[in-house]
Amino acid sequence: MAKNLYQKIWDDHVVRQLDSGQYQLFIALHLIHEVTSPQAFGMLKDKGLKVAYPGRTFATVDHIIPTDDQSRPLADEMAEKMIQVLSDATSEAGIEFFPPESGSQGIVHVVGPELGLTQPGMTICCGDSHTSTHGAFGCIALGIGTSQVRDVLASQTIAMDPLKVRRIRVEGALQPGVSAKDVILHIIRTLGVNGGVGYAYEYAGSTISNMSMEERMTVCNMSIEGGARCGYINPDDTTFAYLRGRERVPEGDAFDVAVGKWRAYASDEDAKFDDEVVIEARDIRPTVTWGVTPGQAISVEENVPDPDHAEGLDKSLISDALNYMQLTANQPIKGTKIDVAFIGSCTNGRLSDFREVARLIEGRKVAKNVKAIAVPGSEKVDKAARALGLHTIFEQAGFEWRKPGCSMCLAMNPDKLVGDEVCASSSNRNFIGRQGSPTGRTILMSPIMVAAAAIEGAVADVRTTFNLEQTS
Repeated sequence: MAKNLYQKIWDDHVVRQLDSGQYQLFIALHLIHEVTSPQAFGMLKDKGLKVAYPGRTFATVDHIIPTDDQSRPLADEMAEKMIQVLSDATSEAGIEFFPPESGSQGIVHVVGPELGLTQPGMTICCGDSHTSTHGAFGCIALGIGTSQVRDVLASQTIAMDPLKVRRIRVEGALQPGVSAKDVILHIIRTLGVNGGVGYAYEYAGSTISNMSMEERMTVCNMSIEGGARCGYINPDDTTFAYLRGRERVPEGDAFDVAVGKWRAYASDEDAKFDDEVVIEARDIRPTVTWGVTPGQAISVEENVPDPDHAEGLDKSLISDALNYMQLTANQPIKGTKIDVAFIGSCTNGRLSDFREVARLIEGRKVAKNVKAIAVPGSEKVDKAARALGLHTIFEQAGFEWRKPGCSMCLAMNPDKLVGDEVCASSSNRNFIGRQGSPTGRTILMSPIMVAAAAIEGAVADVRTTFNLEQTS
């Protein structure tokens, strides 16, 4: 019987049905970091349990690590303690750990793919919402809570119900200035922040097929923001080309054998889906958020909504969001002043993101009123960017080039907004207080849109700022 990728991977990893009615699912790869795993190790210790498969778990530090001075001990005592607990626990359990200055440290969802730990056909878990990133490789990648981190450490399994699968086909060529970030913001805007509840999203169509692996990771990364439990893209030649030669990927004949297996995980042509949505690429414009969820988004050409033209709950949600963001109904989002510009995160902190921005900002200057920071997603990204001289281009334009970490995406580190500052951010969430200030305001957009905002000192249309050719 024809199956989609989700069904194939599920069938390969399901252990048994539990008395509760849920299923026990084997986890092929477990990624951990310093925020959700120290407590899980403590739970194991309290129960006298050991890590079942230490060779399937890999650790890094990303959330709380500073991006300026990473010398130990860290200035933040709690952050220092969290890193030390993770270091000690992984050492005791025999788990491989990527600390700062190891050459492999970075944001967990950047490190996994770049090392080749992430491979098609896997079930992957991490105590982080944006684990769906790894679905770009044809994986079922799930964000889990601390108690489930404990379960995976102890048994290499989790308990869960099977998901429905919605295929989202994006068809056609993207216009100049429109990026993968715009695609996923448009999808979330269209389907809603709760549209994916109970679903896995399969991203398909010619637009997706023509994306690079790094662009695909951006799309899958924000699946959770649309309510989906995970999102994935079928593995293809682009996937295999990216993986070839990676540090933890089979070599030679073994790689060819692996490709044969990986290719078979792709959804069958006549596979069935619980729902299907088709989106035309020509309808997608450079997109930014105006409110306090990723679904509260509009194209840069549009005006913010008017609550008087909404009904029911939407009316109050729009009104509350506008009040918080200090925006007026029907005003253009373009021209909204910003104070901070942030390029980085597990959504858009990869080499291609910085390379594209550098190409556009070379010879230009960040507006005087804007603090701009660029934070590579890993030590490998930092090294590669420096080898290309990208850090110099950023610094000459007025950006601070920082060390790897999650940084201002969630502000569990010193990178925070102050007061009611407005940040143009390439990250994935614009919730109230997300960037460290209870009154700080976040506007999500693509890295090149952040660059345009940094140059203009306000939300800007990347196509105009950098003279990109537009099509109707």
